[in-house]
Amino acid sequence: MSHTATQTPVTSGPVPAPRVVGQRRVRTGHLGLAVALVAIGGLLAAFAFYAATRTGDFLAVARPVAAGATITEADLAVVQVNSAAGLTPLAASQRGSVVGKRAKVSLVPGTLLTADQLTDTELVGPGQQQVGVGLKPEQMPASQLRPGDKVRLVALAAPNSSSTEESSSPEVFTATVVGASPRRENQERTVVYVAVSESDAARVVELAGAERLGVVLTGTR
Repeated sequence: MSHTATQTPVTSGPVPAPRVVGQRRVRTGHLGLAVALVAIGGLLAAFAFYAATRTGDFLAVARPVAAGATITEADLAVVQVNSAAGLTPLAASQRGSVVGKRAKVSLVPGTLLTADQLTDTELVGPGQQQVGVGLKPEQMPASQLRPGDKVRLVALAAPNSSSTEESSSPEVFTATVVGASPRRENQERTVVYVAVSESDAARVVELAGAERLGVVLTGTR
């Protein structure tokens, strides 16, 4: 029994090439833009992290300094803190220019030092002395007294004074504001430091202790 081999018929003519599905081309311009945006986003995130965490050396108050006092080396300390928006402390590199200036306000240990707390003006001149006057809010001649402001201190009548004493002209002392200690929530009065003549200093202190001083603002710096 014989087997006949099956032969594949031969097709005459050229055989067509297999069909290849075309691939969609990616536009290089869009790809480059996407890469650039990703890179920029990464840089912005890195910058924000660096700005929030970087630290710097700044000047702080090392010990109590009274308003009007001259700043010395011993009054300053260098601290390392994070820089934050809204804070403008003096850099440690400015230490040399700070020494010799005067405090506009009382400086509290542990606080950062700022430029608006200092002045170059000599507020207590020759023949003058600095005294403190405690004032209630209603006794303040302005919402805020600044170093260099010119004021008059007026002696108020004593509570048990006679009508004759009340009608006489009150004592008046000219003074210059040296600084002020901000009133805290638990304090009733703001302490204003003023420069008065040496001959008036004792009397002003006496009247201030008796709460018998009024303040009149006559000129601002």
